[in-house]
Amino acid sequence: MKISIQRENLEYFEANVKDITLLEFLNTIKITVDNTLSFSSGCRSGICGSCSVRVNSKEVLACSYKIQDEDKVEPLKNSQVIRDLVVNMDKAYSFNYVAKAWQSKDSKNVRLSQENEKINEVQSNCIMCMACYSACPVYSVNEEFIGPFSLTRVWRYLSDKREENSTQKINTIQTNGLWDCTLCNECTLVCPQDISSKADIEKLRTRSIIFGFNNPNIINFATSFDGSPNF
Repeated sequence: MKISIQRENLEYFEANVKDITLLEFLNTIKITVDNTLSFSSGCRSGICGSCSVRVNSKEVLACSYKIQDEDKVEPLKNSQVIRDLVVNMDKAYSFNYVAKAWQSKDSKNVRLSQENEKINEVQSNCIMCMACYSACPVYSVNEEFIGPFSLTRVWRYLSDKREENSTQKINTIQTNGLWDCTLCNECTLVCPQDISSKADIEKLRTRSIIFGFNNPNIINFATSFDGSPNF
């Protein structure tokens, strides 16, 4: 089995193995060929999300992906590469703070039914692998985009029956947020937990309209160059 790994340069590694995961292959290379090879891993069970990388230009979990001959392995996009396949996630995580993607302190003290819990059950399964963050094309034009990871978390708490500050959360994501998304669905296609950030962002847009916001892209499109309405 022979694969290439993007380090400072593209390097090729070969091992006499078959039917193994990418993480197993990387460990084999590190032990038997090059002990300087750097990558992240944790649970080895597809739960912690720390081994997320790109294979043939698609985000995968190294512990779950079965390696194929001639695969090309790269670090995640849109993040600073620390070394080899290890990236700095601080920027991605910081958008949770920007979006206030957490349960408000003064949330309602109410009992949740099973039906209430199911509303955001899927979003609660996020393992923070940042595959969606890496796959998102918006960062190539807007590095401050809040992004699919944090917007999904906003919807997870906004849809919670206990949430008291819905208005604050909606206000926070209007700039560099839900309207900047192109709805390309790339985030959904790479999510190992089958979370559709695209669908969550569409729900946030609907909720924003209910709160009195409009899509600024439509407003800008409908305005002529001299500033007068184009309708």
